[in-house]
Amino acid sequence: MKKKDRLKVAMCQIAPIWLDKSETLKKITKYVKLAGKEEADLIVFGEGVLPGYPFWLALTNGAEWNTKVNKELHAHYVKNAVCIEDGDLDELCKLAKKLSLAIFLGVIERPKDRGGHSIYASLVYISEKGKIGSVHRKLQPTYDERLTWSPGDGHGLQVHPLKRFTLGGLNCWENWMPLPRASLYAQGEDLHVAVWPGSDHNTRDITRFIARESRSYVVSVSALMRLEDFPQKTPHLEKIFEKAPKVLANGGSCIAGPDGEWIMEPILHEEGNFYCEIDYNKVLEERQNFDPVGHYSRPDVTQLIVNRERQSTLKIED
Repeated sequence: MKKKDRLKVAMCQIAPIWLDKSETLKKITKYVKLAGKEEADLIVFGEGVLPGYPFWLALTNGAEWNTKVNKELHAHYVKNAVCIEDGDLDELCKLAKKLSLAIFLGVIERPKDRGGHSIYASLVYISEKGKIGSVHRKLQPTYDERLTWSPGDGHGLQVHPLKRFTLGGLNCWENWMPLPRASLYAQGEDLHVAVWPGSDHNTRDITRFIARESRSYVVSVSALMRLEDFPQKTPHLEKIFEKAPKVLANGGSCIAGPDGEWIMEPILHEEGNFYCEIDYNKVLEERQNFDPVGHYSRPDVTQLIVNRERQSTLKIED
């Protein structure tokens, strides 16, 4: 078996230093280095883990209009969001190159090409050469997420080569959207990355479903969040704690194979890197009887159009 046919994946299931960009980035760097020592080829982090998921929205009446609590928490969140143009991920890119380790990282992005004041749940792919290959802004924030995250665009619906594999990824409930999934399949995806804020109620069913539908490996990675993970300096922490359960996100990271069966079942309440080596040949075996964009497709009957233009309210012509 040629080594390039096998890929060692690290699922990094951690709690962020909630809403603290610099401290969370330090923690992420620690786990990337650990994956490098284990000679992993790819490490995946959960949705928005840098600097964390907006749990307060469901706990502080987040839809209430014009309140001090929601305004101040939102402002704190924006200040701790990731600005790629300012170099917030530069050191992580250098580390990826040094370790020859690819990274899928869920971030809360504060992009300058949309004015620099709104934020997006973005999935960033950093190649093993230390280059940012894509930044996929979540197409449709889910329910109360819309009170703080903005809707993204199709620019990040891209795939990336890594050894024999072709990698793509989506954020959380985007994974339930058939057409974005299909757009990645059609680009040759055979390792699908699904990132989540946490909890096996999200990952347990859909991970195996996508694997069976696509005949691809599916790596679902979640974060953790417990009361002890909230920094004491968090604005309005006492208000958040009034209704917060002891466990807000229990993990649930897992891997399914191209036959839809578990390789690693959902991991609960454990923090760390969890490793698995996968074999590309299994993809070819399962595509023998079903390939959703190849021999089992009918492009003369149905086709998908994808707009991958990065959306902006400004086009400058000098």
